[in-house]
Amino acid sequence: METQRCSLFRLNDNDFEDLKMIYINENARKYLGGAIPEEHTYSKFLDTLQRSDQGAHYWTVWLKDLNSCIGLVSLDSHTDGINTEVSYEFLPEWWGHGYAREVIQQILNYAFNELNLSKVIAETQTANLSSCRLLEKLGMQLEQTVLRYGAEQAIYSIENNLATK
Repeated sequence: METQRCSLFRLNDNDFEDLKMIYINENARKYLGGAIPEEHTYSKFLDTLQRSDQGAHYWTVWLKDLNSCIGLVSLDSHTDGINTEVSYEFLPEWWGHGYAREVIQQILNYAFNELNLSKVIAETQTANLSSCRLLEKLGMQLEQTVLRYGAEQAIYSIENNLATK
């Protein structure tokens, strides 16, 4: 899958070193429970790879121009067990350049046009104002807030008929 500036590749066995750079990055993981200690990164990777093998969709995000891995994006079951959630983690040096918006829009299009999902949600900490703004720019609406993982979380949603706006 591709966007104007990025290529998205299905997660595979060779992606560990690239994802490790995200897992250990304190800023990238600030609103995701914190950096993962290096000694636990491989088990985190194996868990993610296993989820991908069991029907979830995980992609590494690569810049076309630099052939560099800048992030991870996924469509997976939400903790509510009902909805499908889009999730994303990008290395901080690539924040603020529109890559996340470009990639997530492509993932939403895939969710609606290829997987025929009727709704996709995203969960982020309310303190993560940049992520909240990003989801709103993508046309997602704040559905509710909940306390989970020791912080207030915002649950955003978008319905199929809004995907291509």
